[in-house]
Amino acid sequence: MRIAILAPPGVQSLDVVGPAEIFWEAARRLGDPGAYDVQVISTGAPTIGGTGKLRFLADRTIFDPDEPIDTLLVAGDPSFQDIDPEVIAWLQRRVPTARRFGSICTGVFLLAAAGLLQDKRVTTHWECAERFSRQFPDIAVDADAIYLRDGPLITAAGVTAGIDLALALVEEDHGRHIAMITARYMVVFLRRPGGQSQFSAHLVGQMAETTMIQKAQAYILANIDHPLSVDHVAQTVGMSPRNFARVFRREVGTTPADFVAMARVDAARRLLEDTAQPLQRIAASCGFADMNTMRRIFAKTIGVTPAAYRSRFHTVSQAAAPDMERQPKGRADRPASKADRMTRSLPFN
Repeated sequence: MRIAILAPPGVQSLDVVGPAEIFWEAARRLGDPGAYDVQVISTGAPTIGGTGKLRFLADRTIFDPDEPIDTLLVAGDPSFQDIDPEVIAWLQRRVPTARRFGSICTGVFLLAAAGLLQDKRVTTHWECAERFSRQFPDIAVDADAIYLRDGPLITAAGVTAGIDLALALVEEDHGRHIAMITARYMVVFLRRPGGQSQFSAHLVGQMAETTMIQKAQAYILANIDHPLSVDHVAQTVGMSPRNFARVFRREVGTTPADFVAMARVDAARRLLEDTAQPLQRIAASCGFADMNTMRRIFAKTIGVTPAAYRSRFHTVSQAAAPDMERQPKGRADRPASKADRMTRSLPFN
């Protein structure tokens, strides 16, 4: 299978090297060096300057005669500004001829500019997601996904996420066993636990600079299993409830209720990923009123139920987590109702 990686000037070097190493190792494990033919395609010059002062010698350029491509991937340039019309024309011509195509990091901007992402759901690096949404408002972007598959399209968040993308393609082509031994050799997850916002990044990004609000946030995070009403948290920092709510929203960009809900979701995610605790115990230890409340807030904030999240991202064995299949049939993955989706419907304690 020929894997063509389009590498624009200034390309994130790991966007090229990471997937290339995965495909090479998978071919080695298959005992067939020709199982994957990885070609680096430049936008014109014979050499490509990447990040870290690395330089790549291109196998081909977009101006060379077309050759068959099985999988076309567009790598990202972390500092790109302009989109070359020649690149757009090449993508518009070559993508329809490939069995599958995709992007890593800001490569998704090139595919979108070429009009190749209509009715598709994509991801990109979290730093670029807001910009992408502004520039292409009609394309759905998931800023938390490591990679996303939508039909023949597969997009990845960037940098090391290109490795996740490549492993997913290897598994699709040659099965889980080859993908797994490739991942083990590379000392990476076959499917890493969590999304781009793992390790509390979404909460770190919402931490305030105002001392009193920081104190309130620290109190919330340290007492996540306790009732946390606005009145109670405001009292701990010596502010009136009304002033506390107003200042909190101004400094953090969200309501105290929403911050508490996200903090509880974050704590629950870690327990779902790393432990075999029953869902009811997790709900109680993270301060949710009950399992239904936890399920409702999970559906609103990250789009899946706790059971579905655990089945995808758990790092303990299925046997060690017997509660995973105990959700009532027909309810665990039911979309949240209109009332559930309303910010005001989030319980505060």
